[in-house]
Amino acid sequence: MQPETSSGQVRRQAGQAAHLLRRAAWPDRAHLWWAVLWLVIAAGLEVLGPLLGKKLIDEHLLPHRLDWPRMALLLGGVLVFGWSASWLRYLQLVRLSGLAMRSVQRLREWVYGHVLRLPMAFFDRAITGQLVSRVTNDTEAVKTLYIQVLFVILDSGIVLVGTTAAMAWLDWRLMLIVLALVPAVLGIVWLYQRLSAPAVTRARALRSDINGQMAESIGGMSVLQANNAQERFGARFATTNRAHYKARLSELRANALLLRPALDFLNVVLLAVVIFSFGQRSMNAVEVGVLYAFISYIARVVEPLIQITMQFSGLQQAVVATSRVAALLEEANAPEHAAAQAAPARAASREGVPAVRVEHLTFGYVPGTPVLHDLSLEIPQGAFFGIVGHTGSGKSTLLSLMLRYYAPERGRIEIHGEALAAIGNERFRAEVGLVPQDPFLLAASARENIDMGRGLPRARIEEAARAAHAHGFIAALEQGYDTPLGEGGSRLSTGQKQLIAIARALAGRPRILLLDEATSHIDSQTEQIVQQALDELRGKVTIIAIAHRLSTIRDADRIIVLNHGRIAETGSHEALMRIEGGLYQRLYLLQQLAL
Repeated sequence: MQPETSSGQVRRQAGQAAHLLRRAAWPDRAHLWWAVLWLVIAAGLEVLGPLLGKKLIDEHLLPHRLDWPRMALLLGGVLVFGWSASWLRYLQLVRLSGLAMRSVQRLREWVYGHVLRLPMAFFDRAITGQLVSRVTNDTEAVKTLYIQVLFVILDSGIVLVGTTAAMAWLDWRLMLIVLALVPAVLGIVWLYQRLSAPAVTRARALRSDINGQMAESIGGMSVLQANNAQERFGARFATTNRAHYKARLSELRANALLLRPALDFLNVVLLAVVIFSFGQRSMNAVEVGVLYAFISYIARVVEPLIQITMQFSGLQQAVVATSRVAALLEEANAPEHAAAQAAPARAASREGVPAVRVEHLTFGYVPGTPVLHDLSLEIPQGAFFGIVGHTGSGKSTLLSLMLRYYAPERGRIEIHGEALAAIGNERFRAEVGLVPQDPFLLAASARENIDMGRGLPRARIEEAARAAHAHGFIAALEQGYDTPLGEGGSRLSTGQKQLIAIARALAGRPRILLLDEATSHIDSQTEQIVQQALDELRGKVTIIAIAHRLSTIRDADRIIVLNHGRIAETGSHEALMRIEGGLYQRLYLLQQLAL
């Protein structure tokens, strides 16, 4: 992976980061303005310290005018002003920390909510570990930006302005000498950015790769070990880790060379120039006080500049991380999640209108390479339709289009007479239930896995479980419906997981139930239970079953046989079996021979 590192890319990243940070912090903008105000007051108090010290030298120490009460008052003022400035800074750091935590909280909620609304086409190319890295690591960098970078830059910038004004009041010519430090610092920062920006961007991208490889390896550990691939995947991870190490090392080298050492050197040079300048004058009592104040102020000028430049490493990392989050948020939502489509009301079924109508449907994952070709069919309300075909025939693609995971290139799909794209997402998900091939179970109780956060009443959950023939084994668990099922439902068999998935779909009381090869991984006994559940639903729910095992849909009202994205045959099981040399007949006989 070689990310762009051009100046245009850097500016684009900075613009994305600034816009997103402004959005995240906008509800707490009042806290930011109060922080600025109190930091200005703190800077003013800090500036007063050297002025009181100058007054002590000019009026008491050099003239030997030992007015102890007045001297104690001046010394006390220096201490009180310094302590007050530090205390105010601490309070503003706490204030900005709270702002940072709330901003990160909002940002994570935005990112997670946005990911939930992304179209399925996005997840075809996304890597899970990298997405997790953006939601966790990259948003955490925003907190660092607010707490460390923003606070330090804000505080140091205000101190710098106040100190410069005080030096100008004391001696504007010497102030100009001190200000000559600013262009030098800007030059160092510019050079640092040029040297470190590519390394920072690359290190951030490689960190996501590391997270992605870790998540992938842990998720497929059984496969890795079964194929004796531990060493190969370990070597791949080590290569990525070394690349990340080298990128971070390049960044640290630029940091070590150009930030603190260069600025400390400039500080020494500046002190030498100021002292030499005073050495060329005839020193009197007033000049000694001014020299003391100037040396104090130089430290207050140089240290903020050092602190500001030292934050550029964190600033660059935060900008890159925030721009990555912004890029994710710029991914277009699935069309069905648009606000204008949020119509939850369920439309009444119209007599004679098919439950599903597909008209001249054409679709391909890659433009110009269609998987479905001008496909048309109608499925009546309450019917049981099976869709079969060889691997790659387009069965799952058709199901994905019915579920609105993708938008067709040409043609249209209607649900109960309404165009699929025009149905509000709430109503669509309520009317169309899905039983996937690989059931997804939460690390939660049986009740929570059926409910899925919908807040369904207990009676409705148990009714759905009975309809799916899952109530018996759930009730036999030690805590019944409240029994934790373990990670991915590890306490259940594959067949029991599938029955939980069917109960989950039925709990929403859908009018259309889609089954995506729901019996492909279960035993014959469980398959019979599933067939019994489907028979009991016949006439009440429109059932569309994508099936690899043809025994599942043998009793379907109609079977659609797909071949290379086109309807090759259609009819009942008996009618299709009478087609000599037909595709369905060959598929069925091959499966019978395999038993």
